[in-house]
Amino acid sequence: MTSWLTRPADEVDAKLAPEQARVVAAVDRLNGDAESGDDDAYYLQQLLLSRIYQTVMQIPESPTAEGSRVLHEVTRSLEVATIASENRWIEPGFLDSAPTEPREYLSWLKGIVRGHRAFKHPYYTEFINQSAGHDDLRTYVIQESLVDGRFDDFLAMMQVGTSGQAKMEIANNFWDEMGNGDPAEVHTHLFNKIYEVFDVRLDEVEHLLTGSDLLSGNLAVMLCRYRNLYPEAVGYLGMTEWLVPDRFLNVIRAWERLGLPEVGITYHRLHVTIDSQHAAGWFHNVVLPAATSEYMRRGIARGALWRVNSSARHLDERLSYARVTAKA
Repeated sequence: MTSWLTRPADEVDAKLAPEQARVVAAVDRLNGDAESGDDDAYYLQQLLLSRIYQTVMQIPESPTAEGSRVLHEVTRSLEVATIASENRWIEPGFLDSAPTEPREYLSWLKGIVRGHRAFKHPYYTEFINQSAGHDDLRTYVIQESLVDGRFDDFLAMMQVGTSGQAKMEIANNFWDEMGNGDPAEVHTHLFNKIYEVFDVRLDEVEHLLTGSDLLSGNLAVMLCRYRNLYPEAVGYLGMTEWLVPDRFLNVIRAWERLGLPEVGITYHRLHVTIDSQHAAGWFHNVVLPAATSEYMRRGIARGALWRVNSSARHLDERLSYARVTAKA
């Protein structure tokens, strides 16, 4: 299926339309295998979705399959399965317990995340902070690239259709990501400096990503891409920014402990301060105005839970791998 992505949409549809039912059925089987606990199927599910999303997250140098009817149906099958999987990690009826008054709702939401095991996960507080080595940090940066490395694009996509306080807050956040107009301070540029420190080649990145790594990026793209998932994007990105300062402090300590070049840690130093401010502004200007709507409250809470639940599983996996590697 990946080979289709570099072909024009009309060509893909002309060739595959007669086999569309078979193709979609094959993807549905893949989704079913992933749901049943097949780790290989889960990885392939998220890898395929990630490669499809590259067609909407990059400017191509030649025609792509973006806009293909067959590809759209395949994409929706993968997305629906991914959403269903994340929803299964939320206790039935839990979202019904949310307060209706906006400020009480925000306190409730922050309390849930603050009490979640993802909030102070030992992968950061113990492993990264105390014992991660050069190669461990190199792997960490690659795994984080699917979110940190394109946060500006997520903000650009999710602000479409917004207005008032929310639009201004997202715009201010985006402008910070753009280095407030200074190309040398653009955050994606600063993030790429970390790649230079570790000599990370773009052609090796995908091979080092797990299914959980890919899920983190896929969820962010999906939630910011679709307007009907805007509430989930608010919860997902809001909690991402709230978690960053504490997590990045551990990365900074590891960086200093290892004596790595200062140019590579500028990105993390900036975000310790900036994301604290962004999280506060996000809660006040994006979450609170939206929390007057039941639809928005449920979606924001769902997105926040998708973020911390998937993050906890992801960090469990990273920590387990790190411990096995350390023993070896």
